[in-house]
Amino acid sequence: MGSKKQQKAQRIKEEKKNKYFAVLRNCPTSPRKMRLVADMVRGAQVNTALDILRYTPKDAARRLEKLLLSAISNWQNKNEGVRLEDTNLVVKEIYVDQARTLKRIRPAAMGRANRIRKRSNHVTLVLDSEKQMEEETNTNQ
Repeated sequence: MGSKKQQKAQRIKEEKKNKYFAVLRNCPTSPRKMRLVADMVRGAQVNTALDILRYTPKDAARRLEKLLLSAISNWQNKNEGVRLEDTNLVVKEIYVDQARTLKRIRPAAMGRANRIRKRSNHVTLVLDSEKQMEEETNTNQ
């Protein structure tokens, strides 16, 4: 491995140490349906986001709730000794990408066949504290 590539790999590794995230891969829900629920919790505080997801009647909300709890657990593993209530964690980023599409065939009238696309998605959720977000916006301005 070249020195530039190694330095870049080290930099990415260091950045990941300070980033608290969780990823859900190959979720068997269409990305469009998942984005509807993801848009509700983007930018919300963690406790508020959990309440929103818990009382939303969509199937995608159950999956996002588990993902959010996983991200909180990842934050706790990296910040031992710090109380969750003191940090004001916020859902900084949440994005839904399309994953593989399973193609199926359904019989149609007059001997034809219709294609059914069973879509799936990848969800990435990133947490951050409000203090860090304020510092980043102040340095960018």
